[in-house]
Amino acid sequence: MKGRDEQAFQRKKAEIMETCFNCYAENGLTGTGIQALADACGLSKASLYTYFDTLDDLIVESTAYCMRKVEDDFMQLSPTGIQDISKFIDEVPYWTAEHHSKKYRLMYQVYTHPKYIEHGKAFFAGVNERYHSYARQLEPLLGMPCDVITPLIFIFVRASVHYAMFEDEYYLKSQMDVLKQSISLLSGQYRKEKHD
Repeated sequence: MKGRDEQAFQRKKAEIMETCFNCYAENGLTGTGIQALADACGLSKASLYTYFDTLDDLIVESTAYCMRKVEDDFMQLSPTGIQDISKFIDEVPYWTAEHHSKKYRLMYQVYTHPKYIEHGKAFFAGVNERYHSYARQLEPLLGMPCDVITPLIFIFVRASVHYAMFEDEYYLKSQMDVLKQSISLLSGQYRKEKHD
């Protein structure tokens, strides 16, 4: 029974984190009070504190949780082979901007705030590990070593996030063009090495 109670608690906490994060993404950190968060969650203010010790805890935990979900969404669209790369590079930055631009703006608002910057460092250290893990999954599909794929993911994601936040077409296009050229050269090199 206790295990089920804990699962129900964690499910409700996850639901609250998503709702609160979306409220903050829509209205900003300073434009969203505790009453607005409680109302959005259908809870009293006191009930929110059943799940989080402080408002800072809610902000930090919900940002990390929701941005990991955004990463997962992003990686679900990953190419299934080298033949899918160009389509992926051409389409996903626009999909990201359409679905996650407000979330990225909030993430940077939170993680660059002096109060939360250490949490930001910890989150991005985790990003490094998660992207390397994604690269290992892509290695057999793309025919390139994960240590080569990982920095390509960084370039792609950073350019996509920049576009999602600022809609800077020039920056996006220049980064994506170089990325496509790099992938073409590298995949050719590794194909050649495999056949030699």
